[in-house]
Amino acid sequence: MSKRIIQSIIILMSISLLGITIIQYVWLKRGIEVNAENFDDKVIFALNRVKQQIEEDANDVETFNNLYKQNRGSSIFKLDIDPADQAISPLDRYRADRLKNQIGSTAWFIEPSVALYSVDISDVEKYLNTELQDQDIDLDYDYGIYSNKDSVFVIANGSYTVSVDNEEQFSEGGEADALYESAYQVNLFSIGDTETAGSLRIFFPKRGTFLFSAILPSLISSILFTGLILFCFIYTINIILTQKKVSQMKTDFINNMTHEFKTPIATISLAADSINNPMIMSRPEQIKRYAGIIKEENSRMLNQVEKVLQIAKLDKEDFELKVTDIDINELAKSAVEMTALKVNDRGGTIKALIQSTHPVVKGDENHVSNVIHNLLDNANKYSPDKPNITLETRDVNNGIEIIVSDEGIGMSKEDLKRIFEKFYRVSTGNIHDVKGFGLGLSYVKAIVDAHKGRVSVRSELGKGSVFTVFLPTNFVTKD
Repeated sequence: MSKRIIQSIIILMSISLLGITIIQYVWLKRGIEVNAENFDDKVIFALNRVKQQIEEDANDVETFNNLYKQNRGSSIFKLDIDPADQAISPLDRYRADRLKNQIGSTAWFIEPSVALYSVDISDVEKYLNTELQDQDIDLDYDYGIYSNKDSVFVIANGSYTVSVDNEEQFSEGGEADALYESAYQVNLFSIGDTETAGSLRIFFPKRGTFLFSAILPSLISSILFTGLILFCFIYTINIILTQKKVSQMKTDFINNMTHEFKTPIATISLAADSINNPMIMSRPEQIKRYAGIIKEENSRMLNQVEKVLQIAKLDKEDFELKVTDIDINELAKSAVEMTALKVNDRGGTIKALIQSTHPVVKGDENHVSNVIHNLLDNANKYSPDKPNITLETRDVNNGIEIIVSDEGIGMSKEDLKRIFEKFYRVSTGNIHDVKGFGLGLSYVKAIVDAHKGRVSVRSELGKGSVFTVFLPTNFVTKD
């Protein structure tokens, strides 16, 4: 899959996810708005029902007369016949009841503000609770009955109020400021379209939480599934990129392997042709020389094949360490001596700083020796011109450290993150003669991990690298 296709997939999926997120946001927002509209309609409906009951309760002539007399000093209505008087005839009683009802139904039209003060607190609360419950609204609320004439609340939150210096003082509790600006209010005792005695107002402090909780399951589900899609998208893209990288690494590995095998095969073929030459067959020294070349190149190919097989075994954990007591100092000296031949041919230097006084550890001598050789070989290969390599051993807590440092081309931060990956090879810039499969450091890490140790690296471009291998002295294999 090409890079352009991958980028196109990422862009299209990103646009799709963004579109889904926007659509979900719009629908959730619309859901809140619809819930708010339904809630508002239910509250207004409930308030109108309460208003109707309050105004019906105000149709009591005697209560109105008493309140009017308190405010005006005299009664306004008088019934000559008391419907409760048992001495009167049934016809007179019927006429008295009818007259009383007619007067009661219109009494508060004479003085609406007086009727406003006839409202009973317990009745208002009972009406509000009943009507709100009928509308499936179970929320704490503040309520009040406001007088337009006096510009104060007559009743607020179950308490009668009195006005002192134009400020309401509640007999129980404090002033309900939110009621002044509440959107939920209905007029009480209105006459025509202009004159209104007051209003019934209600306010829900937790209205926003209530509306939000209604869509909370949808919101959580939306976030959950969108997050799941996003995770799968990122995971899929990561797999695609990883597979692309692995594919490229394998291609590079095959190219490197072909190159590594091509040279010794060509050399063996040339040496074999030379041996078959009649002029060479009569010269034993030349035959011996060509036979040595064939053996050397054959050994070189076997070593390359062995590296690949070793990595395959390490991946499958299909290998067994032959643990013995090994002297790290001796392995270090031997490795330096063998590497010195290659380094000296390039005009460089290599030295061993043997500082460990307790160099004996438990481990597989062959694999540990390979680890040291791989590190020294890399230091030589990635050093331009004249290599300058140092191998140091030193004692640390619970183990020993093997440190290989060079003054080569160094590595970038990106390279440092990937150098222990299989088939990965550091870019060599202008150095074109660096050969290998990119398996050396992967092998190093696998062997060190198998010995319960650790390997780390410090490097800077143009200033060389320092590899540090820690091997524990108390390494114990599994039975």
